[in-house]
Amino acid sequence: MTSFVRFFGLKAITISAALSMTAGLAFAGDNNPSKGSIVDALKAPPLTRGLSVDPQRAADSSFINTVRNRPTRSLSMDERNQIDALAANKPKIDLEINFDYNSASIGQGSMSAVQHLGEALSDQQLKGATFIVSGYTDGIGGDAFNQDLSERRADTIKRYLVDHYHIASGDLVTVGYGKTHLKDAENPADAINRRVQVVNTEATNTASK
Repeated sequence: MTSFVRFFGLKAITISAALSMTAGLAFAGDNNPSKGSIVDALKAPPLTRGLSVDPQRAADSSFINTVRNRPTRSLSMDERNQIDALAANKPKIDLEINFDYNSASIGQGSMSAVQHLGEALSDQQLKGATFIVSGYTDGIGGDAFNQDLSERRADTIKRYLVDHYHIASGDLVTVGYGKTHLKDAENPADAINRRVQVVNTEATNTASK
């Protein structure tokens, strides 16, 4: 009887450990893109057009220069909308970054995702480009509160990238959209809505045209 109990106990411990490892791997794989996958998502596609000047690209660049180094909360609604339109055909990636409750502090579980972002933006394939860092919240709470929270969260990501990866402040344009751009509008409280989007402003995603 003693041997049976001992065997059963060891088997239960083994099964429990295996389940814990499986759950951990699934979580990490879903929410933590690697440096390489971020680089691939943001780098410019191969050029397929002539070398003539693209008027739209020149206009985009001129606009970005007007908001470069501006405080996030100073952007008007029209400027936020223009940034959103500019980002539509650019290479981008959404990162699910969890922040502490009602806070702009990065949650410990999301720190590696932010670190991978820093490594990617420091890569030679992306280094020196100008990126839009957009903050979004879920659909819970008031408009003004969420707008302010999204701006502070975008600022937090920018500050971390500047301080820890020495990315030039002027190469990161921050903007907040509060709860106005829900990724899953049918489930406004879903964590997928609490995200940061990074857009490479200096590349045109020709595949989307």
